[in-house]
Amino acid sequence: MSVLFLLISALILIYLGIGGTTAALVMSIATVIGLFQDDWHILSILFGGALLALALILAIPGDLRLDKLSRPLLGWVRSRLPKLSDTEAEALKSGSVDWDGELFSGKPKWNKLLDAKPAHLTSDEQAFLDGPVEKLCAMLDDWKITHEQYDLPDKVWKFIREKGFFGLVIPKEDGGLGFSNTAHSEIVMKISTRSVSAAVTVMVPNSLGPGELLMHYGTDEQKKHYLPRLAGGDEIPCFALTSPVAGSDAGAIPDKGIVCKGEWNGKEVLGLKVTWNKRYITLAPVATLIGLAIKVYDPDKLLGDNDEIGVTCVLVPRETEGVNAGARHLPMNTVFMNGPTWGSDVFIPMDQVIGGQDMLGKGWTMLLECLSIGRSISLPALGTGAGKVASLATGSYAYTREQFGRSISQFEGVQEALEPIAGYTYMMDAARLLTSGMLDRGGRPSVPSAVLKYRNTDLMREVINHAMDVVAGRGVITGPRNFLARAYQAVPIGITVEGANILTRSLMIFGQGSIRCHPFIVEEIEAAGMEDEDKAAKTFDGIFYRHLAHTTRNALRALLLGLTRGWIESVPRQGDIKPCYRQLARFSAAFALMTDVTLLTVGGGLKARQRLSGRMADCLVHLYYATAVIKQWHEEGYPDDQRPLVEWCLKTCLRDLQGSMREAIINFPVTALRWPLRLLVFPLGATGLNGPDDKLGARVAESIVKDTPVRQRISRGAYTTMDPEDPLGRVLNAYRLANETAEMRSRLHEAIRNRNEDELDGIALLMGHERKELVDWACAEGVVKADECDKLLEALTALYDVIRVDAFDGDGLKALSRCAKGKRKVVERPARE
Repeated sequence: MSVLFLLISALILIYLGIGGTTAALVMSIATVIGLFQDDWHILSILFGGALLALALILAIPGDLRLDKLSRPLLGWVRSRLPKLSDTEAEALKSGSVDWDGELFSGKPKWNKLLDAKPAHLTSDEQAFLDGPVEKLCAMLDDWKITHEQYDLPDKVWKFIREKGFFGLVIPKEDGGLGFSNTAHSEIVMKISTRSVSAAVTVMVPNSLGPGELLMHYGTDEQKKHYLPRLAGGDEIPCFALTSPVAGSDAGAIPDKGIVCKGEWNGKEVLGLKVTWNKRYITLAPVATLIGLAIKVYDPDKLLGDNDEIGVTCVLVPRETEGVNAGARHLPMNTVFMNGPTWGSDVFIPMDQVIGGQDMLGKGWTMLLECLSIGRSISLPALGTGAGKVASLATGSYAYTREQFGRSISQFEGVQEALEPIAGYTYMMDAARLLTSGMLDRGGRPSVPSAVLKYRNTDLMREVINHAMDVVAGRGVITGPRNFLARAYQAVPIGITVEGANILTRSLMIFGQGSIRCHPFIVEEIEAAGMEDEDKAAKTFDGIFYRHLAHTTRNALRALLLGLTRGWIESVPRQGDIKPCYRQLARFSAAFALMTDVTLLTVGGGLKARQRLSGRMADCLVHLYYATAVIKQWHEEGYPDDQRPLVEWCLKTCLRDLQGSMREAIINFPVTALRWPLRLLVFPLGATGLNGPDDKLGARVAESIVKDTPVRQRISRGAYTTMDPEDPLGRVLNAYRLANETAEMRSRLHEAIRNRNEDELDGIALLMGHERKELVDWACAEGVVKADECDKLLEALTALYDVIRVDAFDGDGLKALSRCAKGKRKVVERPARE
């Protein structure tokens, strides 16, 4: 019994992460005692013996352990650690670690999540959203922009410039608005619910562009000259990174700058002769200031002995001789300015290097720092905006559209599609706000930015596809009445740009996160890279055994939490969601264990094991989004009406997390480890996390159908209008009228059902097109009161108008093909055929 007590005590010490050496010594004592007891099982002795060996290792004097154990181990570890390219090494140094590091730790500190300062808006930022942003949205007619003008109207360009939309994040002292990252996200999101083309036009100068690079790295002279001009719209910026042959591989950029002397403003100065060929560059066709990522070379050794200086960011004024721009790409029927730019042997002085000559070769670090900001804001906001407008419009449409005398929102098949629209939109919004809050606290979340870009654009695709299923034929007909078409067409853009989702998922999220967020790997890599062998061995010796204890703890935590379904874990009580907290803690431990095992066994081969990397990325995604939902609910005070949404999100994330973890284990590339990993992570089998049931799903679907505060919360931040001539306003106006006349229409339907067959034949004709005659009949029969007739007629007219679609005659289509205003008409069937 004493031996069992000692073992349990030691296991508890390791589980809690208290004193790895102490725990090992306690278990070694238990092992020695066990050797003198006849009833000890051989497995217990072996287990205890292994722990005794660990204790002895930790007890070895430092110098002896260093020479006999740590030095040989360092050599072995060097062969297992991933080999990093220069750009990957720079990527690891960039950005910061926040809540993502807790998820990789295996034992997340929940108070760090709940107590973190949340995303918020100042009164000035809210006023800008309620004023200029609202006015800009009202000015946008997306059909005309994308099918007739192929550009934003001149008055919109003027408004964007004059109201400071290009200087959202530029400090006030430099002429900008000095807004927070959360405000930037909210502004982009709201505009995107109106027009993707306008949203992209606003977001790019405020995300990755010359402005942000100059703010962080520019010389005082550069900031003084350019920032006020960028903030006021006197300069239109673009930043050109992507080359046709390099794609997303920054190390393969062929665009170059040769250090040389040349003439600038009538004087001979030291500078660069730049040659580039870039494509997919947003705002390039209209940009007056072109930012470039190039590789700089110094073949004549004008700067020193190194002839390969490295990736550098430079600014090239559009009017510089030899610059070519102006041609346009048309990305999937969105018409934001996008196109190629190129130049050959274009001379610029060193003053045009962002940050000046001292920043030559440091461009990749600069870009990575800024990418972590832009990728956290722009496309995630766009994806969330698509979810909000889909929730608002599709929920309204489902309520107003009737089949078989019932709203289609009552059909289970339709509810099954509405459910993920509502749930995923809430989830996207929570993750967006969690990450923008990190940015506002001064963080540079490189891993969360990749998580958010990948997942929000992917969920945008899911949400829009489900919305199209509900709207059906109404959603596939092109025309100014269609409120989903442009978002549907824009989906591939978000999936593709700023690091294609395949690349982001299979290489970046886990590939960078497993090293960047790990508590020990970065230090071990640095130790392995030291040229001084003595210093390397000492540094490694001080890290490796802590790493070993960390892995042991997570293995034990994963096993015990799996056996107990997490019930032994202490978790917060707020929100009464302790089972979800416990499961998240369990899978965080399992994820940390899997990370260590993957790095230990696969190591440098991880780049080639992209299915494994992708599945582990999915595990992190589900952990991150589940905890983001918890954080958001916490910040809103745990309102009970949001509980169904929160539970749906958490159950969905846990179900998908379990599935991703299971797939990673059963396909683990080291076959011999599959069963041990399955035993540690799923000791009772992969069961018990089945996701939301039908009852919960129906309540979530109802949340965007019924006119409640929850529906308003899901769509919060979207642009809304009740204008019956507007594509979104038409359906929202009908939704309002349908709610106001619900009881009248119920009486009307009941009266129709109670009529005999002969009467029904005549009434059926009236139900389709002759709505006034139907209302007159209802009034004459006393079905509705006299003072209700006009309201009922207005509602029936609006409900019918919602389902009408656009049609073009031949001349109109020819006019559209010439990029001119087409002749359009809405076709309504005759009352009788």
